Amino acid sequence: MENIEATAYSLMCVATGDEFADTGWTLEYRECDEPSLVRAVYKCKKLGVKEDDYGLYKFCDWLPVNRMLKGSAAPVTYRSKGLGERLGLRNLYITLNGYCPEHGAGMTTCSFKETEAYSVCGRAKSDEERILVVASAGNTARAFAKVCSENNIRLLLSVPADNLSAMWFEKPLNPCVKLIACEKGGDYFDAIRLGDMLLKSLKFYAEGGAKNVARRDGMATTVLSAVTTIGRIPDYYFQAVGSGTGAIAAWEANMRLIEDGSYGDNTMRLMVSQNAPFVPMYDAWRADSRALLPYDADKARRDASIIDAKVLSNRKPPYGIKGGLFDALKATNGNILVVTNAQARKAARIFEETEGVDIHPAAAVATASLIKEVEAGRIDPDATVMLNITGAGEKRFKADREVFELKPDIVFPLDASADDVLARVEALFD
Repeated sequence: MENIEATAYSLMCVATGDEFADTGWTLEYRECDEPSLVRAVYKCKKLGVKEDDYGLYKFCDWLPVNRMLKGSAAPVTYRSKGLGERLGLRNLYITLNGYCPEHGAGMTTCSFKETEAYSVCGRAKSDEERILVVASAGNTARAFAKVCSENNIRLLLSVPADNLSAMWFEKPLNPCVKLIACEKGGDYFDAIRLGDMLLKSLKFYAEGGAKNVARRDGMATTVLSAVTTIGRIPDYYFQAVGSGTGAIAAWEANMRLIEDGSYGDNTMRLMVSQNAPFVPMYDAWRADSRALLPYDADKARRDASIIDAKVLSNRKPPYGIKGGLFDALKATNGNILVVTNAQARKAARIFEETEGVDIHPAAAVATASLIKEVEAGRIDPDATVMLNITGAGEKRFKADREVFELKPDIVFPLDASADDVLARVEALFD
């Protein structure tokens, strides 16, 4: 079962065996002639929510974890007064992922990527000896570094040199965490390629990305937070996307909640957004194409360098795969929207003015897309709207304390050979 996320399956069955005997979850394979995302199947069909001191694991009934790690925090949902009144939305709910003590939000990396990291690392066995490899545009790396450092899990991060400003922490990290970077001018795809070179060695294993059920179901806790707070499934779900994994997770959570039966049978419309000019999924969606359209690598790097929300610059997202974003949008009558840097910056100012907390550029993109839809008259004022704020409170968090930067152990050129990368990185862990 170890490589389940990296494999294409065509057989319909439910995984069983001693590995999952006490965890309350199995894995579902769906009939499919093409590569398909695999979903977790939980014994608890009705969601039971534990006390807040469980952190993220308050939702452990629907998390594919084998253990609970220390230091986690769950998303926090509240009914908006300021932004809702500004937009004329009577039922706007904000799901806050970040640091904001006033709302009880305690993610010290200030990003919802913590939801992924605590779920993925909680799925790993405590006696895992291999080194986890995570490629990231910034926030995911910071979240995994925190979790692995605090829980003594060996981790290798691969991040573009242009995004190293995201590698800040509230305290120095455990040396079990190492960082490499691709040289300036590279992007997230280059960081992924660098990390993939290490997988030739049995010493390393991949985090798995969107194909990892723990990653998706960790992100799905944003929807679980919203629905259990609101008491019903929302009509709309707004989020900015780079890979689209968070929106896929939201759709999957929606289907589980319908099966639960406690929160209605509503299918919420996924309203996802990209930061112009880096808009490969928007272009494909507008063309009604399951496949991404051709995107010159040099142009993609230039476009990625322009956008404020660097974390949204994924050139190879799980858009067209069966069960991916294209299918999620079709199933929910969703849409992909586009926001410029200027629109996102204005939205960030509005959010901070009305809600009292600073937000990350990606969250600002989502907020701007909501503002645009409201101004265009496409959202009913009485609709129940969930705005997923994927990163918040960084300015506040840094103002209150000293932060520490993680410097790369090695910076590789974009044309580095796999043999050189593997040899030098293996030496870091000797």
